[in-house]
Amino acid sequence: MNELQALPAPVRGPQRWWGMGFFVLVLIGLGLGAYHLNAWLEDEQQMPVREIKITGSYQYVDPVQIEKAIRENQPGSFFELDVAKALKDIEALPWVYRASIRKEWPNNLHVHLVEQQALARWNEDMLLNVQGETFEAQSPEDLSLPRLYGPQGSEKAALQGYHAMEALLQHAGLNIEELFLSERFAWNLKLSNGLAMSLGRSEFIDRLQRFVDIYPLLQKAPKQAEYVDLRYDTGLAVGWRATVMPEA
Repeated sequence: MNELQALPAPVRGPQRWWGMGFFVLVLIGLGLGAYHLNAWLEDEQQMPVREIKITGSYQYVDPVQIEKAIRENQPGSFFELDVAKALKDIEALPWVYRASIRKEWPNNLHVHLVEQQALARWNEDMLLNVQGETFEAQSPEDLSLPRLYGPQGSEKAALQGYHAMEALLQHAGLNIEELFLSERFAWNLKLSNGLAMSLGRSEFIDRLQRFVDIYPLLQKAPKQAEYVDLRYDTGLAVGWRATVMPEA
């Protein structure tokens, strides 16, 4: 039987150190590469946002303000642009109801807008949209809107009442010019022909229907009605406009 001979252990010291050194160099290279890549991506001169395309059906939104909100509040780099923050800045602008933003390679933005649909003025200083939500915006001169007034938090109730009463009055050829909803939720109207109306708190639709039924008789009266009080169970009170006597 041959005796086993012990072989000398291989010398691993220099190879191990060379391997560790190479590994460290690779890590340093990757770190430097990541640093330079990040710096390049952040450099707006290397990858700026070139074009901001705005789509959607809008009439009163100012596209210049949209682009200004993005470029002034965001870094110029396409990759560093925070879409969530840009969206928040855009939706804070007047007449913008909803928006969406999408990055388009290589360095463009696509902004799609949904414009507010104003239905009425609310308490003189706000506008009311079709959802019953208030928003701040300057009302254009070509936008003719009814005026609605009411306590804070009553916007949706006032809007629902307006729709119901406007639909009823249109059968008589009348429109609501001003609607007042008091703190106690009593309804008062001013119509487009100048007639003022008081409907009270309850059964205001039934009371308005009573007015619509009797309105043809009021039109035949020798005097013009100025005020109608419908806060009665079965009748109404009419205030007549004073007759102005012509000068001699």
